[in-house]
Amino acid sequence: MLSAEERLEQLEKVIDDLEDASNQEPIIVEGKRDVLALKLLGITTNVVSMNKGVSIFSLAESMSRKHRQVIVLTDWDRRGGQLARMLKDAFVANGVVVNDSFRAHIVILSKKEIKDIESLPGFIERLRAHKVPRMQVRK
Repeated sequence: MLSAEERLEQLEKVIDDLEDASNQEPIIVEGKRDVLALKLLGITTNVVSMNKGVSIFSLAESMSRKHRQVIVLTDWDRRGGQLARMLKDAFVANGVVVNDSFRAHIVILSKKEIKDIESLPGFIERLRAHKVPRMQVRK
């Protein structure tokens, strides 16, 4: 079992990797609050909210004209899982490779303490608050 410090370290690595990946691939999230949460975590590039009044297939079709790969980062509640599957099916049908590994890593590291992207900044802050500074060894 990972300590809070190890979980924080791994989550920060996932967020850093996600930020790097967003320079190449768009990140598909459910809504505006998710966009804001990622912005609070420093991910400001290429984040797309799917809640724009278009169907999932239309979103996938229009994005497939510009992108060969996308990152799906939906919530991990029941609805988010359904949306992730529908997005994956729609993108694959349009010849787009779907990366859902970031979502999977965050789900594992959050250990069911949170269930959505918008809760991620607060969760990371709580982990940071529990981080105990390592003692300095004096010589």
